Amino acid sequence: MADKIPGNLKYTKDHEWALIEGKTATIGITHHAQDALGEVVFVELPAKGKTLQKGDTFGVVESIKAVSDLYSPLSGKVLEVNSGLVDEPSSANSDPYKKAWMIKLELNQVSEVDALLSADDYKKLVESL
Repeated sequence: MADKIPGNLKYTKDHEWALIEGKTATIGITHHAQDALGEVVFVELPAKGKTLQKGDTFGVVESIKAVSDLYSPLSGKVLEVNSGLVDEPSSANSDPYKKAWMIKLELNQVSEVDALLSADDYKKLVESL
């Protein structure tokens, strides 16, 4: 399981991940989330420029099993949206941490990062499910 939870990322209890690079966060769903969803067939993402508050719904992932909302782990403005994921939603299953990133946010409050889970804490959460 450890190889499915990269140590350089931060995580949420809702199974989103965030790669923090200065004041920019790249956000996606975790391996655990895509595994629980099954085959992803549709992804809806926000418009570039949209402002999100931590906890806001920023999109939807639809699989053959379920439809799930995506929650922003941090507050900020959407700098970029992964249009390739919209065109090829199955990459959420095959490469959730690289090819299937969802949005890039310009962070409003970098201090919010401190509230996210470390890889070790997220691993404990997933193992307890």
